[in-house]
Amino acid sequence: MSAVPQRLGVLGGMGPLAGAAFALRMVQLTPADSDQQHIPVLLCNDPAIPDRSSACMGDGPSPLPAMLRGIRTLVAGGADCIAIPCNTAHLWFDELQAASPTRLLHIVESVVADLRRQGVTHGKVGILGTPATIAMGLYQRHLRAAGYEPIEPSPDDVQRLCVPAIAAVKANCIDEAFAPAAEGIRLLVQQGAKAVVLGCTELPLAVPPSRRAALGVVLTDSIDALALEAIGLMRPGAA
Repeated sequence: MSAVPQRLGVLGGMGPLAGAAFALRMVQLTPADSDQQHIPVLLCNDPAIPDRSSACMGDGPSPLPAMLRGIRTLVAGGADCIAIPCNTAHLWFDELQAASPTRLLHIVESVVADLRRQGVTHGKVGILGTPATIAMGLYQRHLRAAGYEPIEPSPDDVQRLCVPAIAAVKANCIDEAFAPAAEGIRLLVQQGAKAVVLGCTELPLAVPPSRRAALGVVLTDSIDALALEAIGLMRPGAA
């Protein structure tokens, strides 16, 4: 049996608020009675990493060299498990894992586990995310393999709803992000979604927990899903 990881590395900065929010949720979701019971976390929050969606769509440089540099920084700092709180970055997951001596957690696998944790084991699951995440089929492949029927907004609706919600969070205009994100959720529910994946780590910030119940559908938060996977791995039986 492999040893339980002791120090979590976080490759953040994609965007910076999402990386910081992930580190916060690691603390908030870990069952602990004292400082010493929490999980040691190394956060490399590098906003200089080139835009992942632009690279995928052929409009910008590859983020892979900068992400590999961040992985090396975390490994050198003693991380023995690494989380990347950016969904689109997982389009390079295989290259990152191949170059890393340390295990990387996969955010989409975490989301599938979270769907099951919330009692959604089959049926239609809606996906919101960046244009690249949706166009490249990152979630669709994993959801189909897990027995779900993925549905996504049209390309026009991704541009009209997902892109402005994500951009508002990146610009620290959180209040402006909710309306387009909520409309995207409602469109997917109208198409029969039993659950909706907030498949960009800006989207859980656009749709805060206090406003989710009113939307009337199971939401899986990719920040929390990844944090819960890390906690479950590093504190077996806790998450």
